[in-house]
Amino acid sequence: MTHPTRIVLASRPKGAPTAENFRVEEFDLPEAREGDVTLRILYLSLDPYMRGRMSDAKSYAAPTPVDGVMEGETVCEVSRSRDPAFKPGDIVRARTGWCTHAVLAGSSVYHFNTHGAPDTTAIGVLGMPGFTAYSGMKVIGQPKSGETVVVAAASGPVGSMVGQLARLAGARAVGIAGGKDKCDFVRNELGFDAVVDHRSKDFVTDLEHACPNGIDVYFENVGGHVWDAVLPLLNQFARVPVCGLVATYNGAGAGDHDRLPGTMGAILRRSIQVRGFIQTEFVKDHYKDFEREIGPLVANGSIKYREDVVDGLEKAPSAFIGMLDGKNFGKLLVRVA
Repeated sequence: MTHPTRIVLASRPKGAPTAENFRVEEFDLPEAREGDVTLRILYLSLDPYMRGRMSDAKSYAAPTPVDGVMEGETVCEVSRSRDPAFKPGDIVRARTGWCTHAVLAGSSVYHFNTHGAPDTTAIGVLGMPGFTAYSGMKVIGQPKSGETVVVAAASGPVGSMVGQLARLAGARAVGIAGGKDKCDFVRNELGFDAVVDHRSKDFVTDLEHACPNGIDVYFENVGGHVWDAVLPLLNQFARVPVCGLVATYNGAGAGDHDRLPGTMGAILRRSIQVRGFIQTEFVKDHYKDFEREIGPLVANGSIKYREDVVDGLEKAPSAFIGMLDGKNFGKLLVRVA
């Protein structure tokens, strides 16, 4: 793609997104003004929160307008700069959306330090997904030595970090993942103490066996039938950071039911703390600590990660649709340039 190209929201999805909800189009790059930088996008991060931006339901952030560029964070190369803080060739992080080129105010573009790890980690394990895990565990989960921490979507960019942070805190890490390959990765590569396949017909029993002393921290990424299995195992004073509910993003599934009465009853009887959060609320107080603590551990291999990279901006819609169905394996990125 030599001419600037972007992907816009063509229509709002009803249920699961389809290819028809997206449109690829060329556009004219605006002239850079004083203080602007012109960017060539190298990598685009695809994340579950983007499904919420496709809807016009009330949320913590404004929805993407129809015909608007799809939201997304990217790693970029500065091609021209009218901001003295940047020079051509700088590799930076920005929220450009799904596009090949962008012109942004320099104040919204950021240098980053991966401590020698690949630049892609700036929008993965050392970016928003990694910080989501870090801040949710540090502020809400607060795992203690000897406790049991369970995380859903354990092979993904957030869940994989949660389990490794639990282990660093001296807690026991139990992952929930889908399929043998992902479960093997969580156990053998990430070093979780146990892993359970949520696709197994014995999932509920397997989770009980993996958590003989109950669950002290459950980091919620999924909801749905996974939450049904976790809820009875939550100990008194358990903490539940609620990061995502990907099982519900496309609407209720077949055979779904009202979970509110059972959930509220358990919260009351066992004094469970359930706290939803958006990672941006913790940036001011904790992001510098995250960079200082986690960056070197990723760079030296103490914290492991996996990336799932697809080539070409035009592949972003199909990759995103597949991600919502659990088809990615690791942090999903699009190599744009």
